[in-house]
Amino acid sequence: MTEPAWLTVLTTTDSEEKAHLLARGAVEARLAACAQISAPVTSVYRWQNAIETTEEWQVLFKTKAERYDELEAHLAAAHDYDTPEIIATPVVRGNAGYLAWVTAETSSAAAL
Repeated sequence: MTEPAWLTVLTTTDSEEKAHLLARGAVEARLAACAQISAPVTSVYRWQNAIETTEEWQVLFKTKAERYDELEAHLAAAHDYDTPEIIATPVVRGNAGYLAWVTAETSSAAAL
């Protein structure tokens, strides 16, 4: 099976302001062409032997698969969670024009 050319990458954070900072930082660094911030979601999870319920904001990044490692490192460094959720999902198909735009916007040559 061939590797996907593009990914959507998801993370969550505990405030709208932090979500905007993560989104803007990744786009400015050309690690993502776009970042979408979703309205608050309720997350229920086990952390340090307790069940937690927290309001979080989801951020979904659109990027080339070859930029994933850099994007993950950027998000991990910028994130204030001990163990941030950073999950990548392959883009199997998509609008050719949109995917070309993602490719162009996440090209390191585009920064020149």
